[in-house]
Amino acid sequence: MKMTNRFNVIVVVAATVLMGMFESSGAQLQMNFYAKSCPNAEKIISDHIQKHIHNGPSLAAPLIRMHFHDCFVRGCDGSVLINSTSGNAERDAPPNLTLRGFGFVERIKSLLEAECPKTVSCADIIALTARDSVVATGGPWWRVPTGRRDGRISNLAEASNNIPGPTSNFTTLQQRFANQGLNLKDLVLLSGAHTIGVSHCSSMSERLYNFSTTVKQDPSLDSEYATNIKANKCKSLTDNTTILEMDPGSSRSFDLSYYKLVLKRRGLFQSDSALTKNSATLKMINDLVNGSENKFYKAFAKSMEKMGRVKVKTGSAGVIRTRCSVAGS
Repeated sequence: MKMTNRFNVIVVVAATVLMGMFESSGAQLQMNFYAKSCPNAEKIISDHIQKHIHNGPSLAAPLIRMHFHDCFVRGCDGSVLINSTSGNAERDAPPNLTLRGFGFVERIKSLLEAECPKTVSCADIIALTARDSVVATGGPWWRVPTGRRDGRISNLAEASNNIPGPTSNFTTLQQRFANQGLNLKDLVLLSGAHTIGVSHCSSMSERLYNFSTTVKQDPSLDSEYATNIKANKCKSLTDNTTILEMDPGSSRSFDLSYYKLVLKRRGLFQSDSALTKNSATLKMINDLVNGSENKFYKAFAKSMEKMGRVKVKTGSAGVIRTRCSVAGS
C-alpha cells in the first residue's frame, strides 16, 4: 500500500513538472517582451510604418501574408526572410515568389539594430509589422505577444509542402491548417485577410482556361465574373503579370466584402471557393456576413494571435539574427 502511494506521488510530481515545462515554454511569449531590453522597439516599428505605409497602402496585405507564410514553415521564426545563393530557401518556393516587403522589414531591422544590437528578432518584426500595417490602413488591432527567436533553416521544399496555395482544395486546406494546430474556424477567419490586397492572373488563370481535362472553366466560379475577368484582365492562360484585386472595389478596406463575394461564387482563388464546400465553414461564412464588422474584427484578432504562436522558438531555442536575410548573421 505504501509503495502504491509512493508511486502515485511520483507520477503526480512528474506530471506537475511536465505541465510546468509546457506552461513556462508557452509563457515565454509575452506582451511587451522588450520593455527592458529595448523599450522603444515596438514604437520604432509602428513609427516607421506610420511614416511610410501611406505612400504604399497596398503593402499591408503582403506583410500580413508574409507573417502567415512564415508561421506555416517551421513555425513563426523569420525563416521566410532568409536569402539563398543556391535558390533553395523558402522565399524561392512557388507560394512565396510573389511575396513583397522583404526590404521594408530589413530596413526596420537596421533601425532596431542601431537602437538595440542583437536584441529584437526578425520573427517578432514580421509579427508586429503585419499587425501595425493593417491597423495603419484602418483594419483591426490584435495582441502580438513577443519573445520569438529566429531560425536559421529555410527550405524551399518545406515551404511548398506546408503553405496552402491558391489552388488548394478543402482537404488540403484543412490538413495544412491542422498541421499548425489551427482549426476550421481559424481557416475561415484567416482567409478573411483576402479582403485586402492584390494577386496576379497566374494564381487563378487555370480556373478560367484550363480547369480540368473535361472542363475548361471552373464551374464553381460565377460565369459572369469569369467572363469579365477574361475580357478585361486575364486575357490568356499565360498572363503572369496582370494584377487582380482579391476583393474588387474594396481591396483597401478590411471588411466583410470578401466573404460576401465568396458566397456569390466570386472568390478569386480555388481555395476561396473551397470554403463553401464544407457545411461547417459555409455556416461560419454566413454567420460572419450576417454579423457585425466589429464581431469579425474580434474573432480575426484571436485567430491571428493564435497563428502567431505556432511552433515559436523562445528562451534558449533559436537565435537573434542581425540581418534578417542572412541565416548566419
